[in-house]
Amino acid sequence: MADLNSTKDRILDEALTLFSEKGYANVYVGEIAARVGIKAPSLYKHFRNKRAIFEGILAEMEKRFLEQAGMLNISGNDATADVARYEVMDEDTLLKLGTDLFLFFLHDDFQRRVRKMLTIEQFQDAELAAVYQDQYVDAPLNYQAMMFGMLSKAGILKADSEEEVSVMAMHFYAPIYLLLTVCDRDPYREIVSLKKLEAHIRQFNKLYGRTMR
Repeated sequence: MADLNSTKDRILDEALTLFSEKGYANVYVGEIAARVGIKAPSLYKHFRNKRAIFEGILAEMEKRFLEQAGMLNISGNDATADVARYEVMDEDTLLKLGTDLFLFFLHDDFQRRVRKMLTIEQFQDAELAAVYQDQYVDAPLNYQAMMFGMLSKAGILKADSEEEVSVMAMHFYAPIYLLLTVCDRDPYREIVSLKKLEAHIRQFNKLYGRTMR
């Protein structure tokens, strides 16, 4: 996080560690305050309740991703804004971008702990399961489907219908998320996973006829 000397940031960081280790439901505000080294009333000066802390964690996660996306010269969440860059991107550049994003999600400790927390909570809490669904399924698939739809209309990718574009998005995203979860469980498989990621992106381009204008 940007400044762990800030009490608010330390609350988010310690809460996320506890949520990812014990599960959201099993952590109490007093426990978070104790980990930060403050009393519960002091914590409430920054967050009104545990749910507000959780929402602050999600906001920080999004902020970190958007900062990383900006460093890679994409918006990361607006396909309309990003499509112009993808239209002129050759395969090697696309591969580097995909690899950089993969490594960010894999090694950014904040992202990793959020992923662990939501993976646990999807089986415990229906509301947090919906957050997991949006964060790791719906949002990335919607972004990529919109992107691939525009690239198909531009003649860069081959798809004859919205349904084909939707399937194309699943073909692209699902293996990448699978490799990410493999590395979460077994970090020693990172090198092999990166090789599979490269093979996946190159085969995707071959299958869907990616061409330059």
